[in-house]
Amino acid sequence: MEPAPGPQEKYQLITRNLQEVLGEDKLMAILKERELKIYWGTATTGKPHVAYFVPMSKIADFLKAGCEVTILFADLHAYLDNMKAPWELLELRTRYYEHVIKAMLESIGVPLEKLKFVRGTDYQLSKEYTLDVYRLSSVVTQHDAKKAGAEVVKQVEHPLLSGLLYPGLQALDEEYLKVDAQFGGVDQRKIFTFAEKYLPSLGYAKRIHLMNPMVPGLTGSKMSSSEEDSKIDLLDRKEDVKKKLKKAFCEPGNVENNGVLSFIKHVLFPLKSEFVVLREEKWGGNKTYTAYEALEKDFAEQVVHPGDLKNSVEVALNKLLDPIREKFNNPELKKLSSAAYPTPSKAKPGEKGTRNSEPEDVVPSRLDIRVGKVISVEKHPDADSLYVEKVDVGEAEPRTVVSGLVHFVPKEQLQDRLVVLLCNLKPQKMRGVESQGMVLCASSVGEPRQVEPLDPPAGCCAGERVFVEGYEGGEPDEELKPKKKVFEKLQADFRVSEDCVAQWKQRNFLTKLGTVSCKSLKGGSIS
Repeated sequence: MEPAPGPQEKYQLITRNLQEVLGEDKLMAILKERELKIYWGTATTGKPHVAYFVPMSKIADFLKAGCEVTILFADLHAYLDNMKAPWELLELRTRYYEHVIKAMLESIGVPLEKLKFVRGTDYQLSKEYTLDVYRLSSVVTQHDAKKAGAEVVKQVEHPLLSGLLYPGLQALDEEYLKVDAQFGGVDQRKIFTFAEKYLPSLGYAKRIHLMNPMVPGLTGSKMSSSEEDSKIDLLDRKEDVKKKLKKAFCEPGNVENNGVLSFIKHVLFPLKSEFVVLREEKWGGNKTYTAYEALEKDFAEQVVHPGDLKNSVEVALNKLLDPIREKFNNPELKKLSSAAYPTPSKAKPGEKGTRNSEPEDVVPSRLDIRVGKVISVEKHPDADSLYVEKVDVGEAEPRTVVSGLVHFVPKEQLQDRLVVLLCNLKPQKMRGVESQGMVLCASSVGEPRQVEPLDPPAGCCAGERVFVEGYEGGEPDEELKPKKKVFEKLQADFRVSEDCVAQWKQRNFLTKLGTVSCKSLKGGSIS
């Protein structure tokens, strides 16, 4: 039997792979006296995906370090966050989360009997908790509440009061769960510092905060439930896993924003303490890495090929997903999954609106709009008003895009610029050059005509999904059929707001980092 780890070993286990720890001295002091009490909370909104293995892996570390771990299913938070989980689906989604999170933990060998599972509504509707919400609201400023939720609560032009309550409830959870520490992603940092500032004003202790880095999704941006191509669902079939990994951003030698490498670092390595790159004998045969840094170095030096890395991750990932798929392959859990996440259409097979026929709903989620980076700009050889651009949209090769911007945007202003690109129009030849997308621009209403390319928020990555507020889910069409005029019907309601924000029917164009905008053309059209 292995000897119990000492305080220093426990500290190393608890903090490895974390991006930041607030309260390191207090953490070490507790570990010298007793076991740490810690909680991780998850709002029961969109379906959990493989990125949830990142916190699960850390929970395994916490248990190895002897921590007392509570998992909070934050059902009330899911409703307060701009009603991401409708009230009538809240109970169903919470049950789904309970089943799927437990299945994930079992698949990585975490003993469930060592964990405590709690629902937010088990205590957040009590008289004492409600009184503390009122007490907190009497000392918290609107500015601090809004700032605290900026990275976590869905940002909209006219925010609901519920979103301002969200950070306060999360702060109070630390007291009501009787823990020493809260664990979450670094996107929670503002809520954590909010809790450190305001809990003492109610006479409660300041807690320790442990933060994971944000792991890039398969497109190079944050892995997200609302971006279909950026995430692998826990119940995806093996062929779907292969398809999504094949499309994943994994440029040879590039270790920045590489979702494939990040998954190995934060999930596969901590679980097994090694990773095997599978490859044919003619390319050197299989190679086992016992340190992530050695793998990253070999990838950076192009000793490891992206194709071999993806294939190896596919094999390892399917081993984790197989027991989860098996557990959910029973009628009761299938029924729960369908009820918790109903498809928009209930039409019978073969009728309009099902996957067996052309979807007829003209909704923005059918558009494949992405952030693109302009790599090169040249004048069209046969048209004075057209540019020919090469645009990186997170795929293996940049797309060729023809734009009529010569008279409106100088060439040097387009070079290396982030743009918003419609990617699923049917490719069309423009004066002999095939255009594989459309740069979306704002246009002035009056004369003289002015045109400005739409601007994604600063910090976006090429390939990141752009969506319309309220239409985050749903797969875009593979290719928009010209005869259906889907884009034309939607585009008729594209406008620029008085704040220069791009909108469809007064709903903002968004990425995970905020709103899409233009420089100055208030009230303009978008095409």
